[in-house]
Amino acid sequence: MRWPLWRVAVAERSMEPALRPGDWLLTWRGLRHGRPPRIRPGQLVIARQPGERDLLLVKRAERQVPGGWWLASDNPGAGAVDSRSFGPVPPGLICGRVLMRYRRGGTAETMRLRP
Repeated sequence: MRWPLWRVAVAERSMEPALRPGDWLLTWRGLRHGRPPRIRPGQLVIARQPGERDLLLVKRAERQVPGGWWLASDNPGAGAVDSRSFGPVPPGLICGRVLMRYRRGGTAETMRLRP
């Protein structure tokens, strides 16, 4: 069994003003591996980017659409990559639901998965 809580660092400015680079988030992954967590519109989620699955995104789940979730950036002017670029995100690519920010930090360079 894997631990259902997960720490994630924010790396870019796409979610400002809610989240800034270097913020640390506590995320709920769920109890069952391979089963996406339950999310509702408006919640912040961690998702794998379609087409580049080792890259994690922190986005707002805007609405459920055919094919998955429409994920949006709070700051689209920051050159954000979201569902406007790659379309709906299948539920299997949603890795976790953000529970809380537990630390404001400095800057984080990347948010890539580590083996």
